Amino acid sequence: MPRRIILHAGFHKTGTSTLQNTLRENRVRMKKHTALRLRWHMKELVSATRGYSTWRDPVTLDKVQTRFAALMDDLPGMPRRTLIVSAEELAGHLPGRGTLEDYSAAPILLYAYWEIARQRFPQAEIVIYLSTRAAEPWLESAYWQHVETSNMTMDFDAFRDRYHRAADLGGMVAEIASRVPAPVHHCALEDCKDRPLGPADPLLDLCDLPPDVRAALISAPVANARPDAQVRAALLDINRTQQNPNARRAAKDAILKSAGLS
Repeated sequence: MPRRIILHAGFHKTGTSTLQNTLRENRVRMKKHTALRLRWHMKELVSATRGYSTWRDPVTLDKVQTRFAALMDDLPGMPRRTLIVSAEELAGHLPGRGTLEDYSAAPILLYAYWEIARQRFPQAEIVIYLSTRAAEPWLESAYWQHVETSNMTMDFDAFRDRYHRAADLGGMVAEIASRVPAPVHHCALEDCKDRPLGPADPLLDLCDLPPDVRAALISAPVANARPDAQVRAALLDINRTQQNPNARRAAKDAILKSAGLS
């Protein structure tokens, strides 16, 4: 049984990929003290969490619960270790996809994870960690993520007007803390950018690693750097002019490859 379970459920565009890459880079150094379940370990679970955030139906929520329970049941023995479960999709889809306008599914999902983890490991301490970001840079990053990966054609001002509520990540942290009976920790990307391990440092603070182990950890390169203005404009233009999905994806891939971003 783990002594502590850290549920890191996003949010998107807050340094989560860099954080997870840092955890993976240091997994051998930390293996006596932590166990990792990262987004690539739970593809079926995050498929269900995305679906639930979109549809909010009981059938999909049941899938989330069943798949998270299976994740807990498949854990090996890990006495005295900290289990880190980290995936931004544990909070659902990135707002802006289809009709999804906010993170209001996140408290429901996190309560489900907490309840299942408590049932499986009643003696373990369960904590929630949420990475956040200031509203305007979050909106910009979310917008360009959608432009790059979907067929979004609206301009940024329209996106901001429609999805500004989703950018209140601090408000959502408070909402989760009020609805899930577990300690909720959080840190903004802006507040950890100068720390040695960047966005991974605040989460690692919760792991109580021995000082010599913590000092030996190394950082991973920053992931998902935003394209420059010229590349972003070209991607948006493709969405607005190319109707064929395959041709649109190929054109985007060519631009990203030319810019050294793929």
